[in-house]
Amino acid sequence: MLCEFSVSDDDEIDYTIKPEFYDPDLDDKDEVWVQNKRKGRISDAVLSCPACFTTLCLECQRHEKYLTQYRAIFVVNCKINNENVRQERVKSNKGKRRRETKENEAGDAGGETFKSVCCSVCSTEVGVIDEDEVYHFFNVLPSES
Repeated sequence: MLCEFSVSDDDEIDYTIKPEFYDPDLDDKDEVWVQNKRKGRISDAVLSCPACFTTLCLECQRHEKYLTQYRAIFVVNCKINNENVRQERVKSNKGKRRRETKENEAGDAGGETFKSVCCSVCSTEVGVIDEDEVYHFFNVLPSES
């Protein structure tokens, strides 16, 4: 039995030639671009779509109680699904507040109305938008800002 030796990809790469698409200053340029978009405001995270990794929000606030949820006013690459409306009412149950959600029943008396928000690239549902036009993200990938 003869042993064949394969050549690894690293042996075939010529490291003396500068890579065609490499820019050593790209991270610095990206940081300046983000800072210009934020106009000096601070963000808790940069939010991305969990399915296609598209950036959805550069400026958001993390929920105090539910640490995987965020809220924002300025978003990118998001589309509002006006056909998927959720009506949420607050009911009293023996001194405790209880939330009851009904989908596709807009205009119900009392409570808040939420519309579904999806990634504009892959249509994955990433959150909701309320009546005050505040986005509430619950299905996103956060990264440090």
